[in-house]
Amino acid sequence: MHTPSGTSLPVVPAALAPVLPSRYDRERRPAPGAGVRIKSDTLPGLESVAPADERSVWLHDTLLGPHSADIVRYLSLARSTGGPVLDLGSGAGRLAVPFARHGFAVEAVDRDASALERLESWARRIGPQVAKLVVTHRADLTDLRLEGSYRLALLAGAMVTAVPPARRPALLREVASHLETGGALALDYTAHQLPGLIAEPQRTWAFQVPRFDGIDEWVVARQVFDLPSMSERITYYTARTGKLSTERVVLTTDKWIVDPERLAAELHSAGLHIEGRRRHRIDERTESVLLVCRTDD
Repeated sequence: MHTPSGTSLPVVPAALAPVLPSRYDRERRPAPGAGVRIKSDTLPGLESVAPADERSVWLHDTLLGPHSADIVRYLSLARSTGGPVLDLGSGAGRLAVPFARHGFAVEAVDRDASALERLESWARRIGPQVAKLVVTHRADLTDLRLEGSYRLALLAGAMVTAVPPARRPALLREVASHLETGGALALDYTAHQLPGLIAEPQRTWAFQVPRFDGIDEWVVARQVFDLPSMSERITYYTARTGKLSTERVVLTTDKWIVDPERLAAELHSAGLHIEGRRRHRIDERTESVLLVCRTDD
């Protein structure tokens, strides 16, 4: 729900009014009532947040939830390309483990060691037939060096927005050079309309994290777009209330606003052509874009 400007802000627990760290106090705040949303179907993501600790797993799963439907689309693509599959920015295995369960060999790449450990543990719990199909590789996407060859590479969950534009061409070239003939790169991102960013460069979201462990967790997320640098920062102010105490945590994630024309040129320079494009409208100013790119040879 979008609260129109001039109306009162959503009522959330008083625990969500902590004294914020000084580094955040210096940031400009949204005007009262401007761009406040409650329980949206699409929440700001955590593509480049600092590695998660165990206490933040529930929040991470909630923020990744809106992307879960892409598993079916990517699996369908994998059935047409075959494996092996390269899952870039795999996290704890949201895509990699289901792919292995369907018989695909998967190399999962992520910079977060704890996420890769959770991925491996999940695969082992399912059984050795799945665990043997998954290989993990700890690496940052901005300095990726691959050794294998793949039929399908994935930059899912808007992971491409976590890569600085200056480093993106090198990443695309590295991936393209390790795709087999006829292989594909599939990626998705959120496309913002420029007038919408100019009209509302700061947005606030409030939502409750669904938990089943006796903890009541609320989050206020402040999303700030910076047009000169084509970037955005999301700050999550969380309050987790248990039987005895309340814990307050602040997390941030920095992302880049994708220029579709620039991305298309970078893909072309890497030796890839856009074979398919799928758009899904999120609201009147934003849409989700899925690209399927094939090698030129």
